[in-house]
Amino acid sequence: MKLLFIINEASGKNNTTWQPLVEDHFKDKEHTIKIIILDDSCSPKVVSAQLDEFKPQRVVAIGGDGTVKFAASCLLKTGIPLCIIPAGSANGLAKELGIPLDVQKALQLVVDGEIKSIHLVKINDELCIHLSDIGFNAFVIKKFENEARRGMWGYIKASWKVLWQHEKMTVDLHVGGKTIKKNAAMIVIANATRYGSGALINPKGDLADHLFEVIVVKKISLKEIYKMMVSHFSYDPAKTEVYQTQSLDMVSKVKAHFQVDGEYLGKVNKVTAKLLPSAINMIVPPAPVN
Repeated sequence: MKLLFIINEASGKNNTTWQPLVEDHFKDKEHTIKIIILDDSCSPKVVSAQLDEFKPQRVVAIGGDGTVKFAASCLLKTGIPLCIIPAGSANGLAKELGIPLDVQKALQLVVDGEIKSIHLVKINDELCIHLSDIGFNAFVIKKFENEARRGMWGYIKASWKVLWQHEKMTVDLHVGGKTIKKNAAMIVIANATRYGSGALINPKGDLADHLFEVIVVKKISLKEIYKMMVSHFSYDPAKTEVYQTQSLDMVSKVKAHFQVDGEYLGKVNKVTAKLLPSAINMIVPPAPVN
């Protein structure tokens, strides 16, 4: 096969030099590889040019969710499968798809994995591959970006600060053909089931169906934060409501913090989301043989 690698060496916290590692893995194999190293100026046009010139059978994103999102945006409507080598801090979509965190196992999956078609969501003209939310968690991400300490404890510290500062939103949700007024601490637009931390937010989620979920989290407490970060149990159903849909229009009385796939995007008071069914083919581990 022809394999095109898109490498973001700035992803995550490790000091892995990916290009020689990839070249060494494939040096004795009958596959042809080509490597693009992402930099600050890299645009989708660079990848599109290589898709036309090199004509790869598979594209491999080495990085975190941001790198995967970039690669996915380049591959929309091409049918070319995308494989992930997890190299970010959270690796949310990779974990969702069961991609091994072990580098050699993930590299082997590039050629041995199966193809699975998944949906994505377009939110306010942003492509969402994993999870987006408005309110509490987006505010935490904003605080977390300014924390000197990274990782889980940095996130917990940011969560503690936000717990005493955030305000509930009053929103009108047009979902499932109905308009519903809600007071909420957080609204999640869920393409997947879990955050990269392992926090289970969307037990109904299925990347291969033709629906995404809108989760209304009415209240955030210390207990809920513990579930998010430590126990990974699902949220209290008495404090959450889940709607399955193919589209969403949301209006908030005041602007609220907003993030898509872990990227803080400022405050908004209007959110529009639309399902992109079977938007991209992903390489996943083969299904177990019974």
